[in-house]
Order: sequence, then C-alpha cells, then structure tokens
Amino acid sequence: MGVGLSLSWRRIPERYTLLGTKCDNCKINYFPTRKICPKCRRKGSVKDVRFSGKGKIYSYTLVTSPPTGFELEAPYILAIVELVEGPKLTTQIVDTKLEEVKIGMPVEMAFRKIQEEGEEGLIHYGFKFKKVRRMTSGI
Repeated sequence: MGVGLSLSWRRIPERYTLLGTKCDNCKINYFPTRKICPKCRRKGSVKDVRFSGKGKIYSYTLVTSPPTGFELEAPYILAIVELVEGPKLTTQIVDTKLEEVKIGMPVEMAFRKIQEEGEEGLIHYGFKFKKVRRMTSGI
C-alpha cells in the first residue's frame, strides 16, 4: 500500500525544495523539518530554511534487492549525502555510474520521479542526487 494523498501533499515542501529547519538558539540545521530542536528541546526556536541542494557523498551502497515498490529501479545507488549546510540525508544517486561514485564526491539535487502507485495511482516526485558535472570552456 502506498503513501496516502494527504501525506504526500504535506511532504511536498521537503521533497520538492529540500525544506528543513534551523534552530535559532544552537544554529544547527535539520532535515527533514522538526517542530522542536532535538538538541535544545523547547529552549530552541526552529525556523524553516531551504537548503542549496549541494553536498558530498558521505557513504553509499548498491541496492540489488530493493523494498516493495522499487523493484523496477534495481540495481541502484543509495547514498548518505552530507549537505553543505550540515544535515545528512539518504537519497538515490542518479545519472552516475557506480564506478564514478566516491566518498567525498560533490553531488547536487536532481528533481525526479520517486515512485508510482500503479497505472491509475499517485506518482510521487522529489529529490535524488547526481554527480556535479564540470562545465567545459570553449563553448
């Protein structure tokens, strides 16, 4: 069974724009959003912050036995990405060959289809990450 429509809509800001929170007290960034700062508890005051979508690979693995709903994606690269703003998140690496993936490799957010719930069901979109490609001179 997939994610319900109301839950899917509530997650759009996080999935579409990498919306997280920052505590005004301890200055720590969190993703996904938090209602209360995990460090300061109720002493902190959290505010929404949109992250840049830039980061580096902290860790990664190749998924060959995917969970239900992701069978057609396999094999795929799953990584923990550390954003330049500090939070770490779990994401799929796309448009990148396994041989290219390295710990510390710069990556950037890419907007992609995440999951489809059958022919007539919801289509969920959100973030994945890809290798940062350098622009070449001499255009």
